[in-house]
Amino acid sequence: MDRLLPEWRVSQGLTLYPDALATMETRAAAIRAGMARELIWLVEHPPLFTAGTSADPAELMNPAGFPVFKAGRGGRYTYHGPGQRVGYLMLDLDARGRDIRHFVHSLEGWLIAALGRLGVIARREPGRIGLWVGYGADEAKIAAIGVRVKRWVTLHGFSINLDPDLAHFGGIVPCGIREYGVTSLKTLGVQQEISALDKALERELPIFLNILGQACKVT
Repeated sequence: MDRLLPEWRVSQGLTLYPDALATMETRAAAIRAGMARELIWLVEHPPLFTAGTSADPAELMNPAGFPVFKAGRGGRYTYHGPGQRVGYLMLDLDARGRDIRHFVHSLEGWLIAALGRLGVIARREPGRIGLWVGYGADEAKIAAIGVRVKRWVTLHGFSINLDPDLAHFGGIVPCGIREYGVTSLKTLGVQQEISALDKALERELPIFLNILGQACKVT
């Protein structure tokens, strides 16, 4: 089994969130047992909210009555819905390096590079979760990150706002951050199909995996 080449899967249509959770758990267990390849899985979900392990009920308003799911990942509340690319990563950190901070940093770098291919300059901000664009009154989140590591196999991953209904984020305090809003590629004037974002992610994937693997190197 070549662990340098995870399976790349893109699901069409809308994937139900409980199905995604079940698939992740099953695949992660199979990876840990040496029975399956690693997997990077791109999906879209119907409108819903997910609650991370640090979710505060006071940050859930949900006037539209969207379903709310316990995700089991780190973090607080987040929104998923049509027009948002969600990426689930089931990668073996036992083989790629037992360094969770390095994994998250590498994941952020991957998304920054992919968005850069589409003309979006995204960045990290100290003390905040996710990726950000703009400054001052225009500063907003373009991508969210939430991961879980189980027996050194990763689960969950990221979401990038391509063209979701941004009003739906008003049902929560996204990731517990009240001071800044959320944005999308469309709002930024970037008119791209979701397939273009997927292609950008796939092109930057080898660099992400190479950087991730550096955690295994002896310094």
